[in-house]
Amino acid sequence: MKLKKEFIVHDTGAESLLVPTGNANFAGLVKGNKTLGTILELLKKERTEEEIVSEMCKRYDAPEDVIKADVKKAIAELRRIGAIEE
Repeated sequence: MKLKKEFIVHDTGAESLLVPTGNANFAGLVKGNKTLGTILELLKKERTEEEIVSEMCKRYDAPEDVIKADVKKAIAELRRIGAIEE
């Protein structure tokens, strides 16, 4: 899976934003923390959920089960708004 090209990731330093282009079937703005920003950044290339969890575990000092839950929740929301290409 990867992020659809109809979505642009922007990092303000304080938060991460996912902005749809005019071609997206979603109208709105997704705001998130640095964790979401990392997930979005990783989704710029084709990745599995397991690869994302593995990379997040390398970057963040948090229990793997917490990271898995966060990644699963973020991906579910990204799928819901049509931002992920399977």
